[in-house]
Amino acid sequence: MADIAQQAVDLIAANTVVGLGTGRAATAFIHALGERVRSGLQIRGIPTSDASATLARHLGIPLVTFDDVEAIDVCVDGADEVDPAGDLIKGYGGALLREKIVAAFSRKLVILVGSEKIVPALGSRGILPVEVIPFALTPARRQIAALGFDPVLRAKDGKPYVTDNGNYILDCKTGPLTDAAATDLALHAIPGVAGTGLFIKRAHTVMVQEGENVEVRRGSA
Repeated sequence: MADIAQQAVDLIAANTVVGLGTGRAATAFIHALGERVRSGLQIRGIPTSDASATLARHLGIPLVTFDDVEAIDVCVDGADEVDPAGDLIKGYGGALLREKIVAAFSRKLVILVGSEKIVPALGSRGILPVEVIPFALTPARRQIAALGFDPVLRAKDGKPYVTDNGNYILDCKTGPLTDAAATDLALHAIPGVAGTGLFIKRAHTVMVQEGENVEVRRGSA
């Protein structure tokens, strides 16, 4: 993702606040941004995960919190699916809730993906991550199943995967969604659901890399 990451860094102006995404594309961007910072670019970053925060500190990128700034100027992140309208599914990397919070408080969200992430409809890759608080795991899973999904508790090393927020993730098996926005609302109405991987009308720009070429598309926001 090096080429697309370099092009994304070109969008970053001096003295701005930058949201730092999580995942392979975001990691490449953070590395590229770190090089610019070492060359003199002055920015401040707000990371979407502990992993991205650790990487940013290692690369010398100054970090702040929401207490320090009024808004984020631009957030750069990846996605697991992008549909023709520019809506997204995120969360395969486990940071969906913090990614959505940072995206919501960003003036601009730029998404970096390879062409394999472009889908005809959200849900085409078969997984919709949903973050739930541990106390609500069983009733939330039952209600998600009642909506027609097959929710599978994400595991790591034989134990439930725990997000940076201390929550669990249900990877809901699905097919292409006919109404992703309505699905997002229905899932959020379930008590205990902290967030979903559906990012509807969030992205302003989607950059798609195929080979050496990068296509810039408008998002749905």
